Amino acid sequence: MTTSWYIVCAQCGRDDLPTDRLLTACPYCGGEWLDPRYDYERLARLVRDETPQRPCTMWRFRELLPVRRDENIISMGEGGTPLLRLRNLSLMLGVPNLYLKDERQGPTASFKDRQASLAISVMKEHGIREAVVASTGNVAISYSAYAAQAGIKLWAFLTSSVPAEKMREVALYGTEVVKVTATYDRTKQVAAQFAEQRGLFLDRGIKGLAARESMKTIAYEIAQQLGWRAPDWYIQAVSGGLGPVGVLKGFWELKEMGLVDKIPKIASIQAAGCAPMVQAWEQGLSEPVVVESPQTLITTVATGNPGVAYEILYQAAVENGGAFVAVTDDEAFRAMHIMAKMDGFSMEPAAAMACAGAIKMVRNGLIRPDETVAICCSGHTFPVEKHLLEDDWSHHLDLSAEEEQQAPAAREEGLLTSLEELGDNVHRIVIVEDDESARLLLRRILQAYGDFDIFEASDGNQGIRLIREVMPDLVLLDLMMPEVDGYQVLEIIKSDPALQHIPVIVITAAHLSPQERQRLNGHIQSLLQKGSFVDHELLENIQAAFGN
Repeated sequence: MTTSWYIVCAQCGRDDLPTDRLLTACPYCGGEWLDPRYDYERLARLVRDETPQRPCTMWRFRELLPVRRDENIISMGEGGTPLLRLRNLSLMLGVPNLYLKDERQGPTASFKDRQASLAISVMKEHGIREAVVASTGNVAISYSAYAAQAGIKLWAFLTSSVPAEKMREVALYGTEVVKVTATYDRTKQVAAQFAEQRGLFLDRGIKGLAARESMKTIAYEIAQQLGWRAPDWYIQAVSGGLGPVGVLKGFWELKEMGLVDKIPKIASIQAAGCAPMVQAWEQGLSEPVVVESPQTLITTVATGNPGVAYEILYQAAVENGGAFVAVTDDEAFRAMHIMAKMDGFSMEPAAAMACAGAIKMVRNGLIRPDETVAICCSGHTFPVEKHLLEDDWSHHLDLSAEEEQQAPAAREEGLLTSLEELGDNVHRIVIVEDDESARLLLRRILQAYGDFDIFEASDGNQGIRLIREVMPDLVLLDLMMPEVDGYQVLEIIKSDPALQHIPVIVITAAHLSPQERQRLNGHIQSLLQKGSFVDHELLENIQAAFGN
């Protein structure tokens, strides 16, 4: 299946922007806020009548998501999460129609799985093999899981205040973790500099099409689960504001299709120690009040400058009603106990912030007893066992002194140099394998182990050319290939003085005879059987080949 859409630039209004390449800005005016649009009149009946019969994931709304071809979709069953009535909390607060959108039930237990699925699918569609993301935790975990399935190498830049359990989970997927001792806003800058220095794709978060479009599926599901009705309130804890901005787009589209009769009031809940939106709202400002030094223990929401997201949510609140509410860390932690003890939901602090905000809004009269309220339970994370990873599972950049001293721009050069040094010991590896899934598996194993330059050939002739071209440190060679097989490739390598020093690891699905094993003897580093070797066996052979 293919899907079609067009892109509108929010700044100049042009609606003829190309959709066949990844745009970071409008080619006509330079505006960075680009909005996909669809044929809503045509799609209304499909969304209402056909999507309920499809598998219960966010991809049931396939025609309203900006991926052209189905084969590029990377999905792990994300979305389709339940909307559950909070029976006991509803009784306690006197609001009968209080619901929890339980995003804990995603593949990595976070609403960011929706974002990762669409973002990684878009990367795959455009041939991206290595990417950079900045995160306060959940984005890095979700992206890492989906990047692993897509065969995309990921660099995740996280603030040092992110809990070690979250960092370990990111590392477990094979992502390169760069821990930055700085604020999240500064960490995003470092990630962008690193991506530019290495020529890598940078995930732009809320400024990218995929992130916002993925979140609108929450709105579709809520409306569908309520019998094609919009709730009176949608409540979510926010950092950069991506979730509510995407949900707002979703309800706008539903209204355009005539499937709901209103757009709900959006309540954005922030930590009192980092509440740029709340401060601006209380002062009647349409731009956020930037918080330079966040003071909250809930690190996943510690974004001091939400930028354009607040402007969008502010305008929505003015037009449709809404609220920006601050809760203290203590109120969020108490809400964790309340939600677990009252209705049996164990959730991370950021999700509890949304519940704490809802409780405060009911008590302050912002939410009426007769209103229907949907609260986003954004995630529930589980710690990764410490013994699963070695001590060197992350890189650490300490920028605290830089931030304290407000160092001049000259210091940036040294920072970029430090980042470049992360790749000084990269080894070049060529994989010669005709089976695409086998190549993908080998690439993932290597990426999980270290920062290699990996080249792939799908047949023997291509492999020989590639080996001569890149002069790798190691060749991973399949024996059974059509036309020029692995034996012939090996003979060419070992008969060429310029290549014969290159170690070769043979990986085969065939059970070799004694004569075939003898033919390989003395010419290869080792022989591994497909389907029977485990990751650490391959890595040990790689270490041996490098003489480590």
